[in-house]
Amino acid sequence: MPKAAPVSKGSSKAPAKASAKGAAKGASKAPVKGASKAGAKGGVSKKRVSSFAKHRALRSKYNALYVARPRSFLLGQNLPPKRDLTRFVRWPKYVRLQRQKVIMMKRLKVPPTLNQFNQTLDKPTATTLFKLLNKYRPEDKAAKSARLSKIAEAKAKGEKVAKAAKGAARYATKFGINNVATLVEAKRAKLVVIAHDVDPIEVVVWLPALCRKMEVPYVIVKGKSRLGHIVGLKTATALALVDIKPEHKKELEQLSAAAMSAFNDNAEGRKQWGGSRLGPKSQAQVNKRKRILAKEGAITKAPRV
Repeated sequence: MPKAAPVSKGSSKAPAKASAKGAAKGASKAPVKGASKAGAKGGVSKKRVSSFAKHRALRSKYNALYVARPRSFLLGQNLPPKRDLTRFVRWPKYVRLQRQKVIMMKRLKVPPTLNQFNQTLDKPTATTLFKLLNKYRPEDKAAKSARLSKIAEAKAKGEKVAKAAKGAARYATKFGINNVATLVEAKRAKLVVIAHDVDPIEVVVWLPALCRKMEVPYVIVKGKSRLGHIVGLKTATALALVDIKPEHKKELEQLSAAAMSAFNDNAEGRKQWGGSRLGPKSQAQVNKRKRILAKEGAITKAPRV
């Protein structure tokens, strides 16, 4: 038979002497052997308790209704978000030419004769001008044929034709560069309106000088398409007002005065060069150089101790 282990003196009495409170404290502090085994058998381990506590904390922090569902952009799964692909688009040739021309006109030096077309009429005055021009839109083909047929019928019957019927075409905006030039040379035009974006610019580049010579007030406005809309065309290079109804004379006088001060008598505006604007990268380099030079100047000017 195996021998029992020797028991030291007082070893059996020591647990008896320990108080109930001390035993309870020791039991709580001492690690329990086989705790993991007990958890495997059906008890609750410390790891599981801590995970439950974390889960409860998360549930209290986040609403369980809104569960995070991360998307996957692999093949056959979620569609990728839409991106701005403007820089990767192969634009049509005419769009590229338009944009290149705008950049070129900013970079190169533009002489005053061409730069005057960048100095357009201010918005409030332009709004008043186009309101007046809309009242003098030329009649379309249907209206013109109806008016002429009435005049022909009246003449066939031997009746007198009313002046209003004859003068319907008289109160209309005149358009066409040759027609406008003839009216300016004859000093019949009361006000000339020129588009700023005519291409080629040589079509109208001489017209401001002619208006100044004949002392006819002129304005340069934005948009040949806006002028074309008034006369029923896609675009128009220049318009001219010749005959005005008595009720609109005061309005025309105000516009003519504004045109004379802003364009005809503005000698300084005709001397200004345009262009010579650097791109963002070149401008950044120039600014950097200026900062370095300013710093060096400050160092040289600093008094020596």
